[in-house]
Amino acid sequence: MFGFGEKVAGYDVPVFNEREVRAAAGIVFLFAFMAFMNGFLTGNNEPTKLMVSVFLFDFFIRIFINPKYAPSMIMGRWIVNNQTPEYVGAPQKKWAWAFGFFLAVVMFYLVVMNNIRGPINILTCALCLGLLFFEAVFGVCAGCKVYNIFHKDGAKYCPGQSCDLTRDRASIQSLNFVQKTIFTLSILALFYLVFGDIIHTLTTG
Repeated sequence: MFGFGEKVAGYDVPVFNEREVRAAAGIVFLFAFMAFMNGFLTGNNEPTKLMVSVFLFDFFIRIFINPKYAPSMIMGRWIVNNQTPEYVGAPQKKWAWAFGFFLAVVMFYLVVMNNIRGPINILTCALCLGLLFFEAVFGVCAGCKVYNIFHKDGAKYCPGQSCDLTRDRASIQSLNFVQKTIFTLSILALFYLVFGDIIHTLTTG
């Protein structure tokens, strides 16, 4: 009942199914984003309070009981259960989720218990959404990077072998000159479309 990670033959530390973890992150991100935007656009903080409470409950189960019983992880496992598992080390995930739990406690105290509104809430919520988005979409675990700072042996079994910084990248992972040029021009064009009128106003007086 209680534990963190699951034993799988061939792995010397407990592991999680990365597909399940990313699915769970995507599920939490979706509902958290909807609650955040509802509060931001309408001023109604009730959905946000509900989502913060659910978020705290979910991460409490992950950290103090067993992640596989957290509602988001159960739903994530059900959604991807026909896909081949990709195993990642559990120890570094505990650091990442502990940070998520800390942010949830802060938001619960500010939003649910004291109904405080302001920039601190927005920044904390934006940070949560950003971390969830990067894990769900890119498989980037920020807390796992922090884990490496405090453990000389480093994290094991990271998604896509991202813990191994010495490995050579395949040619399909590299950007050529044309790709870099297109990307740079796209950013400049987007910047001009967003800020062009402001720059023109400032330069013409």
